[in-house]
Amino acid sequence: MPRSTIAIIALVAIVLFLVFARPAVRILFRAFERRQLYFPIRAIDATPGQIGLPYENIYFLTSDGLKLNGWFIPADDPLATVLFCHGNGGNIGHRLEMIEFLYRLGFNTFIFDYRGYGQSEGSPNEEGTYRDALAAFNYVCGRQEVDARKTVIYGRSLGGAIAIDLATRVECAGLISESCPTSIVEMGRKLYPFVPVARLASNRYEAINKIGQTEMPVLIIHSRNDEMIPYAHGQRLFDVAAPPKEFITTYGYHNDSPATAGEEYHTKLPKFIARCVGEGG
Repeated sequence: MPRSTIAIIALVAIVLFLVFARPAVRILFRAFERRQLYFPIRAIDATPGQIGLPYENIYFLTSDGLKLNGWFIPADDPLATVLFCHGNGGNIGHRLEMIEFLYRLGFNTFIFDYRGYGQSEGSPNEEGTYRDALAAFNYVCGRQEVDARKTVIYGRSLGGAIAIDLATRVECAGLISESCPTSIVEMGRKLYPFVPVARLASNRYEAINKIGQTEMPVLIIHSRNDEMIPYAHGQRLFDVAAPPKEFITTYGYHNDSPATAGEEYHTKLPKFIARCVGEGG
């Protein structure tokens, strides 16, 4: 077969691939992306009641009609209310140590499951998790005993990006972001350097492009030993955030409990929240 014919066949094959295979590649990548980004568990195996804490089991609706599940844990004579946005794995039942930590500090806590997690309806995606956080904020601030001016949004890991997005949409006392990536695209480039993640990703969570838009005190927390999301991500978020802002360095691994975070975390975090709600600290 002449070389010119082979070249023409090859060119036609490339064109056909670009025309017909690109949508298939995108679909396959998005299925892969979803499996790499969200790790929901449906069964809730533990509740605050099992560790002796009072709580209400809450169901509330999102703007697109999904029913989500959460827990409200009231503190005695609370100094503030914390809306906690958890990370991308498990469900609210896997955050009892964090719930107890905030309760012992004297804060009300409202923690909720995103769509597709625990007892919440639906399946997760970026825009959906933003809707979920906004619905959770509207629910908790609608409670008679809760004042939005004394409510702090606290997000951890992927929940940090969700909390940052929420903080650009609402008015509250402060924002805490812990172990948060600058963006999913940046993480994807690190993990899969030969994949055009920026062009293919449908879930981006670009916290680095949003945190500078917040108009409240910001606390960034990140561990030097975080084996999943590098410490530099926290530093970059802090650099971009508008003042007033603070940074706490911790020392546990990514999924460790508050017990391993270090003394600075245990002293500065409650003082930050106290200052946010005008209680000194």
